Amino acid sequence: MSLGEAVAKPDAHGKVTGEAVYAGDISDAGMLHAKVVFTDEVHARITSLDTNAASALQGVHLVLTAADVPVNEYGLTKFDQPVLVGPQSTGRAAVAADVSRWEADHLAVVVAETAEIALAATQLIVAQWEPLDVVPDLDAALQPDAPLVHPEDGIGANVYAHLKTRKGDTAGAFAQAAHVVEGTYTFPYQEHAYLQTEAAVSYIDGEGRVTVETAGQWTHEDLRQVAHALDLPAAQVRIVYGAIGGAFGGKEDMSLQVVMALAALRLHEAGVARPVRCEWSREESIVGHHKRHRGRVHTRWAADADGRILGVETDGFLDAGAYNCTSNKVLGNLHLTVCGPYVIPNARVDSRAVYTNAPPGGAFRGFGGPQGAFVAEMQMNKLAALTGIDPVEIRRRNVLAEGSLGITATELPAGVSIGEVVEACALEAGWSEPLPEPRAASVFASLAPSTRARRRGRGFACAFKNIGFSFGFPERSEAAIVLHPHDGATDGAADGSPDSDSPASAELFLAGADVGQGAHTAFLQMAAEATGVPLEAIEASFSDTATSGDSGSASASRLTWMTGNAILGAAEEAAKSWLNGDRPALGEFRYVPPPTEPLDPQGLAPTTPNFAYGYVAEAVDLSVDVETGHIVVHDVVCAVDVGRVVNRALVVGQVEGAIVQAHGYALSEDLAVVDGRILNPRFSGYLIPGITDIPERVRSVLLEVRDPRGPFGLRGMAEMPFLPYTPALAAALHDATGVWFDSFPLTPSRVLEGLTFSSSAANGL
Repeated sequence: MSLGEAVAKPDAHGKVTGEAVYAGDISDAGMLHAKVVFTDEVHARITSLDTNAASALQGVHLVLTAADVPVNEYGLTKFDQPVLVGPQSTGRAAVAADVSRWEADHLAVVVAETAEIALAATQLIVAQWEPLDVVPDLDAALQPDAPLVHPEDGIGANVYAHLKTRKGDTAGAFAQAAHVVEGTYTFPYQEHAYLQTEAAVSYIDGEGRVTVETAGQWTHEDLRQVAHALDLPAAQVRIVYGAIGGAFGGKEDMSLQVVMALAALRLHEAGVARPVRCEWSREESIVGHHKRHRGRVHTRWAADADGRILGVETDGFLDAGAYNCTSNKVLGNLHLTVCGPYVIPNARVDSRAVYTNAPPGGAFRGFGGPQGAFVAEMQMNKLAALTGIDPVEIRRRNVLAEGSLGITATELPAGVSIGEVVEACALEAGWSEPLPEPRAASVFASLAPSTRARRRGRGFACAFKNIGFSFGFPERSEAAIVLHPHDGATDGAADGSPDSDSPASAELFLAGADVGQGAHTAFLQMAAEATGVPLEAIEASFSDTATSGDSGSASASRLTWMTGNAILGAAEEAAKSWLNGDRPALGEFRYVPPPTEPLDPQGLAPTTPNFAYGYVAEAVDLSVDVETGHIVVHDVVCAVDVGRVVNRALVVGQVEGAIVQAHGYALSEDLAVVDGRILNPRFSGYLIPGITDIPERVRSVLLEVRDPRGPFGLRGMAEMPFLPYTPALAAALHDATGVWFDSFPLTPSRVLEGLTFSSSAANGL
């Protein structure tokens, strides 16, 4: 009825007109205002904290410190982060709360009548610190005598997570290899740069629940962490999401949720029945939340004379920064994708997460997949160049197929379509056709046109990634549907049999977050398809823990896949209730996918880490000015298997948005972090692409190879178009210049430096 149609998003009008209410828009004259104080210490132990002057300032209601936190710890997958750093804490925490491990650790929260008073009070807080040795990066953290960022964990090293794969005989593979490709690849931070900075309003609701209205990615996980830190039963906490102006993984971890809930609770205890609001500036946002992980990977690939991979050896490191956040999960995705979507008969892979005093690494669109794809696709393109085999052809010879064993020595879930997306991308890109000649126009409007300095190139890459949570996590998604009859048709037939008419309307209850991608629209379309109720006759309650069960996170390309299955189950249960004569008819369902398994600690036993995958391929056509190092991307073809299109406009929007975001990652977004401090926390210094910087054309090729386990056959796809973009662009740059770039972002200065160095090396200088 509705699936496949490009129906308009119900929230589109409000977002265009400004009527949509984001957390930062919630404000009225009766609200108090909160200000979070960062420690501004990269690595130091606090010895004293004086808040008396701040508390005495007229208009200040509260100054919250570590002593006010019942359980002073939190973390998405590991409680290794204090809510507030201070010399006095409850002691009910596994992590030492008197140490700042990151410049944006939270020191205090001031609640006052106005934002101006709150800011003034923060400047009256006096903290004394004992400096500790800073561990700024991977090189420092991996030294045998390196200071420990988290000595309390008892590991005795800054490497705290180590994943292993041991498959086959890699020594034998390299011994018989006709070709060996080796490289060390480094990848940078990336800032999420979402439109809406962190903001929250907190209060005690009419049911006595500590309530936080904010923007996040997983309402029930926010609730769990708030309840844990405040030592409250889950039933006494409520999380509500309004409109969300982007997230991309950056709002999966806590920012304001815990401290704002704490402020509401302490105000209530003091007899103050007023909501409190807080909104971060852009600078606070960039400094104060986690980033895409920086790191490096060294790898060797062995291949036979026909370009078929025989074996892989890889050592990878992720800079987790000061706290784990989701680093252990991101590490898992890097570990699985660093060998690419290829048949690898022999492998030795080691991947490590490492604590430093740098900004924490966490979830960001692709969740380790972009870093893994960069390594794998650079290796494959280098292998193609070394063997003289066309980049598409060499992939045909190596890609996974139905029944193939993955890197963990188990068969991939049914519906492997990487071969199809490679062919579709090559066909749409006209891969076998010659490239156009370089254009005469300069890449800079201020420079005279010149073809002498222009070089044209084309590159190819493909990738795969899990859909849903992995490695044994208890994945699930809950939904509820209520079917309503036509007016006057609530009592059943005259003979007492159930009323046989079809439902006139329905209600949908889901906690899944719409972070701007259109998830709520997709949910409504799937509910209409599943119930037979017209789309316009379905009302929904979204993203409120008081009305919905746990839908899980808006991440890992999982939400449409998981929630769609939950909607199908809820619709089936509601239909049963309807046939039994219930008016209205309620259906509740908790979908649990096939189980997954954690990796074997020694990397020897076969495991099934994921229950579903997505597949993508991209071709990039660019020009580079070899005198300036400036790159212009003319054309991008993205072929992605979506299983089944739910809403074509939304899917195309996800493709184009992912490519623009990856374009910034590849070319311009250069976060400067020195000795643990971010030096460019503003968009004037951190350059996301503007409208004139993005690729000139993006062509979306949407394949519909059904996923047997996906609802309606669909696959998650929002992360996939991001994954192969950077290596495809780097391959195009090599095609244009003959130079490989093993690190990025490929800013003009770096490109020019690489070209100059390559030229000097070729001339023996």
